[in-house]
Amino acid sequence: MTIRLRTAHTADLAPAELDAARALLDAAFDGDFGDEDWDHGLGGLHVLVHDASGLAAHGAVVMRRVRHRGRWLRTGYVENVAVRADARRTGLGGRVMAELERVVDRAYDLGALSASDDGAALYTARGWRPWRGEVHALSPDAGIVRLPEEEGSTYVRAALAGPLDPARELLFDWRDGDVL
Repeated sequence: MTIRLRTAHTADLAPAELDAARALLDAAFDGDFGDEDWDHGLGGLHVLVHDASGLAAHGAVVMRRVRHRGRWLRTGYVENVAVRADARRTGLGGRVMAELERVVDRAYDLGALSASDDGAALYTARGWRPWRGEVHALSPDAGIVRLPEEEGSTYVRAALAGPLDPARELLFDWRDGDVL
């Protein structure tokens, strides 16, 4: 089977490619993937894996800001990772993540993502670690707010910033919809 991997910025993807990625994500998340979820993965780099049947896997990395130990870190935030149902457990998710990790490790201070229960094993196996400290966000209305519901699903990858201190919180920039 011939597999083709492509990395491209949102601006370089044709409307049909974006439509195919959105359809893959809608199917992969069984209707639990909304417009704000889609929007979170736009504006950065996409990794698309095609096989003989079309788009088989997708993931994106976008830049966010996260404050840790008083320093705002350029954070490569991984979004919209999915594999087509008939192509799961064939290594395509790992291929997508390898390319996203290459970008994170070389261009960002920190890598972060919010893992679903199904995705956590993939990320852990690849060296992503669950964040053991508190998670906060900078709200436009209430200032700094704690997000305890995100503390079990936030995973990090210490890139250029080096080791993180779980005794100190991560403070994420705000965005509409799910903050993380």
